[in-house]
Amino acid sequence: MYEELHKLDELSRRKFLQYSAKALLGVGLCSVGQKPAWASEVNPSASTKNVIYVFLQGGMSQIDTFDLKPDWAQQGPVEAIASSADGILVSHQLPNLARHMDKIAVIRSMQSHQGAHVPGQYFLHTSYEERGGIQHPGLGAWLMQMSGETKSTLPGNMRIGGSSNTPGRAGFLASQYNPLHLGNSGMGIPHSHAHHSVDAQEIQERLELVKLLDLSFHRQYSAKSMAAHAEVYEQAAKIMGSEDLKAFDLGQESPKTRALYGTTEFGKSCLLARRLVEHGVRFVELNLQGWDTHTDNHEQLKLLNRTLDESIAGLLEDLQQRGLLDETMVVIGTEFGRTPDMNVNGGRDHQPQAFTCLLAGGGIRGGQVYGATDERSANVTENAVTIPDFNATIAHGLGLPLDKVVYSPSGRPFQVADKGRPVTALFA
Repeated sequence: MYEELHKLDELSRRKFLQYSAKALLGVGLCSVGQKPAWASEVNPSASTKNVIYVFLQGGMSQIDTFDLKPDWAQQGPVEAIASSADGILVSHQLPNLARHMDKIAVIRSMQSHQGAHVPGQYFLHTSYEERGGIQHPGLGAWLMQMSGETKSTLPGNMRIGGSSNTPGRAGFLASQYNPLHLGNSGMGIPHSHAHHSVDAQEIQERLELVKLLDLSFHRQYSAKSMAAHAEVYEQAAKIMGSEDLKAFDLGQESPKTRALYGTTEFGKSCLLARRLVEHGVRFVELNLQGWDTHTDNHEQLKLLNRTLDESIAGLLEDLQQRGLLDETMVVIGTEFGRTPDMNVNGGRDHQPQAFTCLLAGGGIRGGQVYGATDERSANVTENAVTIPDFNATIAHGLGLPLDKVVYSPSGRPFQVADKGRPVTALFA
């Protein structure tokens, strides 16, 4: 470091001394945001450009939502109503989504072999079973690693609501592919505005100073983690003062548009997700909790269905009106379903062998049902879709190379959706 310092002219040395006390702590020298050598294998003409992934945490009851059995004596108080898609019936608690079923593909034949929440959620997000020695990437991380940089100054992979520890982070991929977690729709990106006393020139000088401090170290050592840290600092500098920060200002939307999504926090998160996609964010995950209905299933679903119905219907309508639905896949996923039989507490228990997930937009052909269950929605009877198959379908829409083998730092081979095969029949 001293050798580099002596090479500086007098003005630069003064700048060095002036900013050394204020410089950011150890970061790397070079950007690691370049595309990998095999990024050309990503299909540039893929139908899906962006994903808004709605995670219904806890296990949505398929028999009370999108896989009703009106002829079964124990169906319960939920009534089946017609939808905008011929032959597709949904719960009467989902009247707004009923009007949009012509945009939605309902997969009624989902299957998982994970019947507990933590392993089930991990499996849903990664396509792999949880193992102590390794963490597997989520789809958003795979997308960012494979497709390279976005056209936005914002991170390309973001998560709104839920926990920052929800599975589906970068795993064994570089840390800059982690989703940026926002606790709620009004949080914005923390520390994204420069202090009023610091102008753009000084920010750039500080970044250059940090590079200088680490120059000798990087000449001697190869440190991927340090390089990834440098990328975070570079990204932060780009965000400060960026026009893309306007994406977080929901107040820019008209009252009519905000009304589409309702007044719940989840509805506001859906609106923010649409704005983020408009500003170049490619993968946004939303979290709607509360679906673990072991007690008072029917009462709990009244509120859950109302929230889901209003917000997702608003999202689909808004995306379509803005011409974004054709390139934005809206995913509704859950870790497993619920049993048709009620327990002693008036609730439904875990059922991984048969449940429902949904896809819309991004090249998906709406107004269709894929797969089927028996007369009680207890077992799959036609066209079973595994969790890896489901994730492979999303990845296929994004044009990701499903057969490409990527090695972890320990040398173990992995693929985007393990050995899952995409359900191509779902696409138009």
